Amino acid sequence: MVLIVASNPALSVIWSRHLERLGHEVVLVHSQDAAVSYMADNAVDVIVLDLMLEDGAALAVADYASYRHPLAAVVFVTKSTFFSDGSIFNHTPNAAAFIEEQTPPGDLAAIVEYHGRA
Repeated sequence: MVLIVASNPALSVIWSRHLERLGHEVVLVHSQDAAVSYMADNAVDVIVLDLMLEDGAALAVADYASYRHPLAAVVFVTKSTFFSDGSIFNHTPNAAAFIEEQTPPGDLAAIVEYHGRA
């Protein structure tokens, strides 16, 4: 199960379609509250998480995931240079990858595939 938590609905649908073509079950949400609510009742293997989440805090989502689903990998996606030094891996124990929002959807899908196998 892949949970996509992103502020950009159009882009998250593109990511979702790529992942679904690879056979993943995908759920899209657009806020911290929706992500936490979903994770409270459902298992997740990989979370694709918009670091600059407009409705809520991405780090709070990652923190909740590390508590509720400690084996879930978080793939952070960003359009800013914040955390570009790699320090996200020091702040978030479940961080698996940190990529730019402009990363081709096929590359994102490959990253999710890789981390979803663990």
